[in-house]
Amino acid sequence: MTLTELKYIVAVARERHFGRAAEACFVSQPTLSVAIRKLEDELGVTLFERGGAEVGVTAIGQRIVTQAQKVLEESASIKEIARQGHDPLAGPLRVGVIHTIGPYLLPRLVPMQIARTPQMPLLLQENFTLRLVELLRQGEIDCAIMALPLPEAGLVTQPLYDEPFVVAVPRDHEWAERQAISSEDLKQQTMLLLGTGHCFRDQVLEVCPELSRFSAASDGIQRTFEGSSLETIRHMVAAGIGVTVLPVTAVPESPQPKSLLRYLPFEGVPPERRVVLAWRRSFPRLAAIEALAQAVYECGLPGVKMLDKEAVPI
Repeated sequence: MTLTELKYIVAVARERHFGRAAEACFVSQPTLSVAIRKLEDELGVTLFERGGAEVGVTAIGQRIVTQAQKVLEESASIKEIARQGHDPLAGPLRVGVIHTIGPYLLPRLVPMQIARTPQMPLLLQENFTLRLVELLRQGEIDCAIMALPLPEAGLVTQPLYDEPFVVAVPRDHEWAERQAISSEDLKQQTMLLLGTGHCFRDQVLEVCPELSRFSAASDGIQRTFEGSSLETIRHMVAAGIGVTVLPVTAVPESPQPKSLLRYLPFEGVPPERRVVLAWRRSFPRLAAIEALAQAVYECGLPGVKMLDKEAVPI
């Protein structure tokens, strides 16, 4: 049994497909399949149910995959301890960030981090929340900047900031001169949302219950569009196709007078999301985590409420 074989079975369990798992592991499918078959023969059990369009995990296979994830995490910790034993701030820090945070935080964070700890370069990866959680558990990344809620995965989180939402409309929209918008108003509009898999979509639907019911309605599906990124949606709104909800960090600090968009706050207490820094409980470089958190606090993101609180296990 090798760590490579364990990595393969974790990838297959995650992807539910041998081809996609092989691609994620940067090997050919025959190489991955042979290695997994060899491990099954060695253990004397069947880990995966083959034959259908989607690979299933047997009951005993799921238990072994769970243990394999723990082994991979611990092996990554051994390497990290050896590499960073003398100085936890020396060497790269592998950081994940979700798609709806990265474009607005990273241009501020990276220069701040370089100025504070130039000996600790950031290796950055954008991805979906669930994928980043898996990468954390497998030791493929060291920490991730995400928005609550997160699945229970043996992680520790440190709150970074609370970020309110705003409504974006075309500049010639009937709401363009209004002072504020209620969530109930949104059900009357053609809404542009992120596609399934983006946690920001779920957060918008959660904090705007009227929109959630509208999107679930049969006629609502025909009037609601889904985009692949907030920037795509922003351009669609500017073209007059509909309206959308954005995190406040996506709003330009100094909108141009001839901007095609107007950004409007919500009435009363605005809906918001809590952005956190998450890492494995076993991750040894806590000083590096603290350095990254401090860099975020000092970024001066406009419109957000910075939170300097203690870490919380989940």
